[in-house]
Amino acid sequence: MKTLRDHEGTEIRLTDERRAHLLERPEMSDMETSIEETLLEPQHVVRSRSDQEVHLYYRHYSETRVDDKFLCVVVKVQTEDAFVITAYLTDKVKEGESLWNET
Repeated sequence: MKTLRDHEGTEIRLTDERRAHLLERPEMSDMETSIEETLLEPQHVVRSRSDQEVHLYYRHYSETRVDDKFLCVVVKVQTEDAFVITAYLTDKVKEGESLWNET
C-alpha cells in the first residue's frame, strides 16, 4: 500500500489492489506518477454530486495514450480516512461543488 498526499497535506491511501486495478487498463498503464501528481497539484477539486464524501481531483494532460485529457482521481474522504476509489481519463471536469481551483 502507498500513502499519498494531496495539495492540502491530507494522507490518501492507494491500496495495492486499487493500484493494480487502475494500471491494468491500457490507457492508464503509465499513469501512476500522474495519479500522484494530480493529487498533489490538482487544477480542480470537485465534490461528487452523488456522494458528499467523494472528491474528484482533476489535472489536464496534453499527451496521454488517448490524446488530450483530464486525469480524474476519485477519492473517498472520511473523518479519519481517505482512499483512492478509482482514476480515469476524461474530456471535461464534472459538475459539482467546487472545492478548489488552481489560480
